[in-house]
Amino acid sequence: MHNPRVTKPDNLSTTLEDFVTEYVLPELSYDYAALEPHISARIMELHHSKHHAAYVTGANNALAQLAEAREKGDFANINRLSKDLAFHTGGHVNHSVFWNNLSPDGGDKPEGELAAAIDDAFGSFDAFRAQFTAAALGLQGSGWGFLAYEPIGGNLVIEQLYDQQGNVALGTTPLLMLDMWEHAFYLDYVNVKADYVKAFWNIVNWADVAKRFDGARKNATGLITL
Repeated sequence: MHNPRVTKPDNLSTTLEDFVTEYVLPELSYDYAALEPHISARIMELHHSKHHAAYVTGANNALAQLAEAREKGDFANINRLSKDLAFHTGGHVNHSVFWNNLSPDGGDKPEGELAAAIDDAFGSFDAFRAQFTAAALGLQGSGWGFLAYEPIGGNLVIEQLYDQQGNVALGTTPLLMLDMWEHAFYLDYVNVKADYVKAFWNIVNWADVAKRFDGARKNATGLITL
């Protein structure tokens, strides 16, 4: 698939190549139609090639504009640019995790150490799924429901992420993410978000979640200390 690269605004003299590696849209490991009937090919194509691509472009443009501000010594727009960078980079990261969290061969339940950790943290898989579902459906406005690893206590936690970057504890590592922005489900499920969340459980890639859990335990602990 095509990976769109940033188009430098006409008034910028600095390009991303001058100071940083630019973000690119990741390719998917499955076809747009592979997740049907749970998520349609139409939504997948729009979601990946349009919405996610826009976050990539937005993040790259924010980086370029911040570099331009440093070059000119003019930080009059620092609040807007900082927010733009957080929002668009958050959107890029969140979607990149989300695509890998999904698989046409997904569903069922986790196994091994991840399953044991979920049981320890939430009491059972069913209790975990009920809390995750409630968190996703309870979001006010746009955002994400997600399972994360919290490195200070070594705990699994379920969080509500507002927009693309707000309301989450610093340092938590996302393991399983569910996009609750309307563009993720509206063409298939209209306003019946509960049916979308129910369908999501049929395509969860637990192998990917387990890999992220293992990596978080090995690499995140110690990065943030009290």
